[in-house]
Order: sequence, then C-alpha cells, then structure tokens
Amino acid sequence: MNRLRRLNTKKVIITIIMFAIGLLFLMPFIWMLSASLKAETNVFSYPIEWIPSDWKWDNYRRVWFGEQPFILYYWNSIKVTVLTTLLSVTVSALAAYGFSKIHFKGRNVLFLIVLATFLIPAQAILVPQFMMYRVLNLFDTHLGLILLNSFSVLGTFLLRQFFSSIQDDYIDAAKMDGASHFTIFYKVVVPMMVPAISTYAILRFIWTWNDYQGPLIFLRSDHLSTIQLAIERFSTSSGELYSLIMAGSVSAILPLIIIFIIGQKYVIEGIARGGVKG
Repeated sequence: MNRLRRLNTKKVIITIIMFAIGLLFLMPFIWMLSASLKAETNVFSYPIEWIPSDWKWDNYRRVWFGEQPFILYYWNSIKVTVLTTLLSVTVSALAAYGFSKIHFKGRNVLFLIVLATFLIPAQAILVPQFMMYRVLNLFDTHLGLILLNSFSVLGTFLLRQFFSSIQDDYIDAAKMDGASHFTIFYKVVVPMMVPAISTYAILRFIWTWNDYQGPLIFLRSDHLSTIQLAIERFSTSSGELYSLIMAGSVSAILPLIIIFIIGQKYVIEGIARGGVKG
C-alpha cells in the first residue's frame, strides 16, 4: 500500500514538473498572443499584463486589410505548402517503397548514394539551382518553388525505415493475386503506414510553411510572395509597431497549430510504431 502511494506521489510530482516545463515553453507564444491584442503603449508595460485590459482586435484588421495584402500572401503560402507536401509525400513514399520492398541489383548502393546527398548543405547548391531555374523558366514561379522541395532525402529515409517493418508476406500474397507494385503500394502498404506517412506530411507542411530562404531566392514578384516574406516586409514597414508585428506573427503561426492539433494522433502513433520497431 505504501509502495503504491509512493508511486502515485511520484507520478503527481512528474506531472507537475512536466506541466511547468510545458508552460515555460508556451510563455513566449502566450506573450505574443497577448501583445497582439494590446495597444502599442501597453506592449512592454511592466509588470507584464498577460490578459489585456483593453482588447485591440483592430490590430488584426490593420494587418489583414492594411497596405500589405495578407489574404493574398496567405493563399500563396497555402497553395505552395499543400502542393509541395502532397508531391513530396508521394515521391518520398514511392522511393521508400522501392528501396525497401523491390529487390534489384545495386539497391543498397543506390540508397547510400541518395543518403550521401543529405550531407550537402542546401546553400552549396543554391547557385546551380538558380541558374537551372533561369534556363527552365521556373524562376519567379510557384511551380519552381513547389518542385524545389518535391524530393526529400530525409523523408525517403524515414519512410523507408517504416516500410521495412512491413512483413514481406503481405507483398508476396498480393503478388500471387496478380497485383502490380503500384497496386500493392496504394492498396496494401499505404493503408498500413498511414501514421508514418501522416507524420512526415505534417513535418513537410511545417518545414515548407516556415521556409524563408526558398521564396527569398526564387521569387521576385510581390504578388507571388509567401507569408514568411510578407512578415519580413511588414516588420520593416511597420517600424516599431510591435502590436501589429505580433498580430502578423500570430496569423502566420495559426495554421501550423491547427495542422498539428488535427494530426497529433498520427504523429504519436508514428513515433510509437517507430519506437517499437527500434
């Protein structure tokens, strides 16, 4: 009885500690959200006013319907991010299936070569990419930006590790029924690997949404700008109006929070499955 009581006490203490740590990590976001709803004169008031006494919802109206067309930038980011995520997940999943379930000569060597490209810094190939995009007329287009992130070595590696955990008996049984590799991929492998694929899709969405370097280098037209470029320009034009800058930042972060809340179940399942395999 005493041992059970000690274990319960230990769990309570650990829970309190983890809650405190989680709250500590959330404090910058809470402050940013609070500052976005304050008058400019109250943003840096001391002691910190976590709950605004005078809610300034007009800050968001000024951000969304001011000089910077945030609605257009939001649409650009959503279009680029969603299409990039769909294409990257498809390409990475197909490559992972090929490297894990299709036996061909030199498969492991080819996979090592693909992994070796991960060691090359992205900045080292910016100039060749820029020149190639100029020649192919992909510069200053959303299509070029989408193709830029359509293949991920890390995504291929992660999904290959998950695909390798599928027993070959399922593949062999489908082959005996006359199924092709594409049929096996879409009807057998993908349904079994929904948590893993969803986990990578969420990560790809976050990476693409937060990408600043790609749009900065490969986009020039203002009407093609993504939300990350818009935030930088808005910060420059707004000067020291931190309440408006925080409102713009909250607007940029909100889709990521929604995506993670919707997909957190799949992320936990994917991590758990990977942990069991490991």
